[in-house]
Order: sequence, then structure tokens, then C-alpha cells
Amino acid sequence: MRKRPLLLAAALTTGLLTALPAPGATAAPSGLAGDFNGDGYRDVATAAVCTDVGSASCAGAVVVLYGSSTGVSASRRAVITQNSTGVPGTAESGDLFGSSLAAADLDRDGYSDLVVGSSGETVGNSDGVGSGTVLWGSKSGLSGGKGLPQPSGLAEYGGFSRGAATGDFDGDGDMDVTLTGQNHTRLYLGPFTRSGGPLSNYRVGEVGTTHDVIAGDLTGDRVAERVYPFSEDGDAGGSVDYYRWTGGGYKFTELPNADGLGGSIADINGDGYGDLVLGDSSDPNSVKPGGHKGGQITVWYGGPNGPDPAQTPTVVHQDSANVPGSGETDDGFGMFLSTGDINGDKYADVAVAAPGEDLGPATEAGSVTVLFGSASGLRTSGAKSYTQDTAGVPGTAETWDRFGSAVDLTDITKDGKADLIVGVDGENGTGGLWTLRGSATGLTTTGAQGLTAAAVKAGNDFGSVIAQ
Repeated sequence: MRKRPLLLAAALTTGLLTALPAPGATAAPSGLAGDFNGDGYRDVATAAVCTDVGSASCAGAVVVLYGSSTGVSASRRAVITQNSTGVPGTAESGDLFGSSLAAADLDRDGYSDLVVGSSGETVGNSDGVGSGTVLWGSKSGLSGGKGLPQPSGLAEYGGFSRGAATGDFDGDGDMDVTLTGQNHTRLYLGPFTRSGGPLSNYRVGEVGTTHDVIAGDLTGDRVAERVYPFSEDGDAGGSVDYYRWTGGGYKFTELPNADGLGGSIADINGDGYGDLVLGDSSDPNSVKPGGHKGGQITVWYGGPNGPDPAQTPTVVHQDSANVPGSGETDDGFGMFLSTGDINGDKYADVAVAAPGEDLGPATEAGSVTVLFGSASGLRTSGAKSYTQDTAGVPGTAETWDRFGSAVDLTDITKDGKADLIVGVDGENGTGGLWTLRGSATGLTTTGAQGLTAAAVKAGNDFGSVIAQ
């Protein structure tokens, strides 16, 4: 895909810009993943990874938008950098603070915490090594943090922490963290404490070159699996492996016929087992004959032992029946995706981004397609596509907007239906974040909102990453 030009924004000169909601007087914290202030509403954490902090270019910032019955707004926000009070480290050029995000209550205090990757972090004399940080939740929202133990021997420009995921990976009831980089994957096991960090951490074996990780329960045992898509010599489409906890250790399983990088896990067909949805956004070419022009997604259905490698997955692309649009070169359909129950029917639905979608003369304007789950699996009937030219969606589709630079399905209004959060990292050259409400009939554009980087006092690439 063609790269949009980098447009510079005003640098953040302070580490924290905040207008937090007033905390409840006596209510216990909700314990919900993604509810950083414990008020019962899930919040949205997104990144502006190329934000300038003082004179440090592309140091990066995390923007937290606090949920409410009416959604999110610029007035209820926090902007956090490595120069914010209590946050480890110092904002430096190229740190890319926020290049990965994952939410979970790591210290079991009822407030969700946020794992933040800084994949460009320089450590000592080694450039671009990468690091991970936990920002702690509290009654007043995210405040302060602690660095995750730094592995030794990381390669320069290896981008450690480019991928992050959370889950209970060993069945002990404590939330754990995994971080990935170019050639290093690490597992941090809970419980976490604010003074002592994780209980233990170690390098994950058998995983090759990967920047990504997907986590969720594929077996119905309430223990999360870790799915690692990684590059492999002789397999241009890559390989996809997952780790399952068996009580005494981890079982490693390969899905040899699966391709893709990003993905999500949720119960699409309502059978009690999480299903793995993979995005394979690259076009077929001479070294990668598989896939579909413009990109595709595949669904690998879970079971008591995880997805059966011999199954025939569901495949959906823009040339599938009932799916809006058509597959075109560099659409990037499936580059980013998320799962959640939009209409409250107890089947997980899928939001699929195509940030490279051209709309008339607007190159890389971007689109997001919504597909619905059912008892028979993911269906294409009723599929709908949304752009900034869709009636009721704020803004106008413009070249390099990249509507769909990140997506997340999260219920931020506490009505039992997932809302669609869309990153638009090219909006006005600095980025934006759009929200559409879920309803019993699917997404509605009534009350749709668009927040720009300028509105939340963030810098470049706002909306490039959203915490899952």
C-alpha cells in the first residue's frame, strides 16, 4: 500500500492532559477489563504513536477516553506519555510509546490496567530494542506505572513489544501478559504487584519471527490460548501456532493451512468455544499464491481441544456473496479486525477493516465491514460496510484518511451491545477516532461521533492502535 506523507503536529509539552470523570463515592470497582476507573463503563485506550513530546519526535502518547451512558467525548480524557508523572522512562525520539496496547486487571484490585508497548525504545546503546510498561488503573483512571522486566540480549531494531496480549494463560486465576517482537516472545505470569512486578517471566520457545499475538479461550475451559502468527522461510503466507494450557504445561499446536497476521478470538457460533478469526490482508503474488485479491479473513472454529487443523475454515472477502464492494489491489481487507456482540443476540460479530480502500478519487480513504455471527457460524447475509461517506457518519472520505487504521468492538455505554470504535489515523494528517453505537438491529449511525487528534490534544497517528 502507498504510504501517506507524515505531517507534523504541535508537540505535547506536558505529559498529562486530563479532564477525568468524577469518581463514584462508594461504588466498588467493576473489575471489567478496559474499565480503568472502575465506574462500570468500559473505556477506550488508543495511541498516537508518532506524537512529539517536547523536542522528542515520535515519542508517542496514549489517549484514554472514558466511557459513559452517552459514549466517549473529548472532555473525559487523559493523554499519557513517558514524561507523565509516575510513568517509567523518559520520552525520547522514536520510542513509539503506544505501539501496542492490551487491557486487564493485573493486580486484582478491581481496576483494569493497561499494558503499553514502546517498540522503538532505546535501551543503553541499543537502538529500537523495545520495552513494555504497565499503567495502573485507579478510581481516578490510569495513573502511574511500572516497567515490565526487560529481557537481555534483544536485537537492535527488533521492536520488542510490538505485539501485546493479556489473559489467564495458566489457569491460576491471575491475569498474565505476553509481548512479542521480531525474534523474541516473552510470557509474564501473574499475579502482578505494583512493587514487585509479575510473579515470573521467561522466553517462549518454538516461536519464530513474529510481531503479533492473539489471545482468547478457544477450548471453553476459561483458560486463554496464545496464538502467534509468524514469518517462516519457505512459507510466504507465514505460519500460525497456538499454545494451550493442559494443567501441567503448554501444548503447542500448529495450524499449517492458516495464514494471516492480526486476528481476534470470540464465540461466533454460540457453541461455548471461542473461534479464531484471522486477517490475511496481503494480495496474492508470485511468492504468496494463497489469499484473495484485496484481502480476506478466515474463521477457525474452536472446540474442546482448540481449532481442528484439518477443518475447512470459513473464508470471507469482498467478492463473497452479500459482502459490499469488491476485492481490489491494496484494499487491505482484514488488516485489522475485532469481535464483539453488536446486536445482543449472544453471537459474536466481526468488524473487518480495509484501510486501503479507495472511494472514487479518494485513495486509501478506508472502510469497515461488519459481519454477523449465527448458530451456523459467520454469515455474509446482512453484511454492511461503513465509510466516512456513509450517511450519518461524521466527516468525508478523503485521500489517506485510512478509516479503519484500527478497530475495536467494545460496549462503552453499558447497554449490552458492542459499539464500533474506528481509528482514522490519517484524518487531517494527524488522526482521529470514530464511534458508532451498537443496537438490536446492528450498528446505527445515530449519535455517531468523530474525535480528531486536535480535539483531544494528541499528536500524529492518533487512532493507529486501539486496546483490545
